[in-house]
Amino acid sequence: MTVLSKRIERLSESETLAMAQRSRELKAEGFDVINLSLGEPDFYTPYSIKEAAKKGIDENHTFYTPVNGYLDLRQSICDKLKRDNDLDYSPEQIVVSTGAKQAVANSVLCLTDPGQEAVIPAPYWVSYKDIAAMAEVDGVYIRAAIENDFKITAEQLEKAITPSTRLFIFSSPCNPTGSVYTKHELRQLAEVFERNPHVFIISDEIYEHINFMGKHESIAQFENIRSRVILVNGVSKGFCMTGWRLGYMAASKEIAKACTKLQGQFTSGASSVSQRAALKAMKTDPLETKHMLEKFKERRDLVLEMLKDIPQLKTNLPQGAFYIFPDISAYLGKSDEKSTIASSKDLCMYILNKANVAVVPGEAFGDPNCIRISYATSEKLLIEAIRRIKDALAKLT
Repeated sequence: MTVLSKRIERLSESETLAMAQRSRELKAEGFDVINLSLGEPDFYTPYSIKEAAKKGIDENHTFYTPVNGYLDLRQSICDKLKRDNDLDYSPEQIVVSTGAKQAVANSVLCLTDPGQEAVIPAPYWVSYKDIAAMAEVDGVYIRAAIENDFKITAEQLEKAITPSTRLFIFSSPCNPTGSVYTKHELRQLAEVFERNPHVFIISDEIYEHINFMGKHESIAQFENIRSRVILVNGVSKGFCMTGWRLGYMAASKEIAKACTKLQGQFTSGASSVSQRAALKAMKTDPLETKHMLEKFKERRDLVLEMLKDIPQLKTNLPQGAFYIFPDISAYLGKSDEKSTIASSKDLCMYILNKANVAVVPGEAFGDPNCIRISYATSEKLLIEAIRRIKDALAKLT
C-alpha cells in the first residue's frame, strides 16, 4: 500500500471539478445531463486573440519564456491596469503565471509560514481553503450571510484579525456568489488593514469584466495599503480563454521577485503561445466584449425569475460573475421516501440523479446552506435545467 504525504491528505478534491466529472460520466452512459457546475464562459475566444496566437507561432515564439513572463506582456498588463483601473505598476511588479490560481498559490506560499493565519470570507472560491492548507496556514473564516449580499463588514474583519493573521484572501466580483464590493465597502475594509500593517491582501479580480454595476473597483486603489495588496487577474473569464491557462499578479517588487523565484522551481514561465494571445487581450478594449456581459446579465435575470417559482428558495441579486448562490436550507431534512436530504451535497446529488442537472454544493465554498448554479450556458439549456430542478424539488416533502 502506498503511503501518501500528509500534505496531499489534507487537501480536498475540487467539488466543482468532481461534479463536472460525474456529469460527464452520466453523459457517457447516455443520460441527457445539463452541466451548470463549471465556471466557464460558453463563448469562444475572440477572433483577434486567436489570430495573435497563430502569429506568435509563425514568428517562432515556441521557446522557453522568462519565468515572470515576456517583458512586452508585462508592460501591456501595466498599461491595462492604468487604462482600466487607474493603477500605476511597472513590469518588475508583474508575474505572469499558468492561470490566476497559480498566482494565488504563489502568493500564499511566498508570504506565509506554517501556523500563521489567513482570514477568508465565506462563501469563498474552493481553492483558497486548500491552498492555505497546502501552505500549513490556518484558515479563519468570516461568514457573509445572504442577507448582507454575501459580503463581510469592516466590523467582522476587525474581529477576525489577530497577531497571527498574515493574509486576507477574497474575490470581487465573487465566485461563488456573484457579489461585488462597492468602493465605499472596500474603503471600509482598507481602513481596517491600515490599522493592521502585518496583514497582506490577496485580491482576486478574475471576474473584473463581468460586472453589472459598471466600473470595477479594486482594493489596490487605496494607496496606504497598496504595497500589501497582491492583485490577481487573468484572461480566462473576461476574454473566454479558460483553456489558455494564463493569469497574472501585480504586487510590490519584493513580492513579485519572490513569486518569480518560487514559480521558477514549479512551472517556470507560462506557455509562449498563450502569452502572445494574452498580449492581444490586454490591448483589447473591454467594450469589445460588452455583448458577452449583456448576455450574462440577461441570463442572470432569466434564472432569478425562474427560481422565484421554486418555493422556499432564497436568492440575492448577484452583481457580477455568472453564478447564483441560492439558500436551499428549507429543503434540508426533506425526503422523497427513498432518501433524506441531510446536506447541500445530498441535494446536489439528488438533483443530478433525478433531474440530470449538475450544480455544486455550498459546502465546497464554505456555506452548507447553499448551492452554486452557473448560468454560463445557453438560455435554452438554462430554462430546461431550472424546470427540471423545480420538478425534482417538488417531489421532496
